[in-house]
Amino acid sequence: MTTRSELTAIVLAGGKSSRMGRDKALLPVKGVPLLQRVCQSAESCANIVYIVTPWPERYQHLLLPDCQFVKEVFLSSEKVKIQESTENSILLPTSHSEGPLVGFAQGLAKVNTEWVLLLACDLPRLRVEVLQAWAAGLDNVEGEAIAALAHHPKGWEPLCGFYRRRCLPQLLEFINQGGRSFQQWLNQYSVKVLPLPAPEMLFNCNTPEDLASIQ
Repeated sequence: MTTRSELTAIVLAGGKSSRMGRDKALLPVKGVPLLQRVCQSAESCANIVYIVTPWPERYQHLLLPDCQFVKEVFLSSEKVKIQESTENSILLPTSHSEGPLVGFAQGLAKVNTEWVLLLACDLPRLRVEVLQAWAAGLDNVEGEAIAALAHHPKGWEPLCGFYRRRCLPQLLEFINQGGRSFQQWLNQYSVKVLPLPAPEMLFNCNTPEDLASIQ
């Protein structure tokens, strides 16, 4: 059984929150900022939690004692080579994010455990018991699978699930070829389907109406 010490978590907090009109990560849900709530769920599964964001200074005041920030570096639109070693990475800054796939790759380069739990910062209805049950079953995932994710009619749920660290070279190759879609990348490989006893836990808080519905 995969234990907390054998699992790393990555929480992505790099979105523009354009539909919400303000930073989703700081929205209070039952008095607790959304990013803080998601990180608490991540900490229930993993000893190490990385928060990947272009703006660490925005979140320094939150109660995140066991989390480490990874500053996301925006890539240029030119073709660049991202290498696994962060010291040797060639990252050309721009003023815009390239999306969650690139943020995930930058966080994954820090990971040393076999498995990593990836979470978006806008999941207010996460169920810790489901995440822990998923983590407990990772030893049973087939060796050829690069990830273990929930699936729905529109495709994979990439921002609430588990990835093997060894998928990093394939991920970097895809990004360096201009790929930015989780669905397109995942469809090239074997992925384990996770059972989903509580579909509401995948609810994304994207709009003021979404926020009102959970308050």
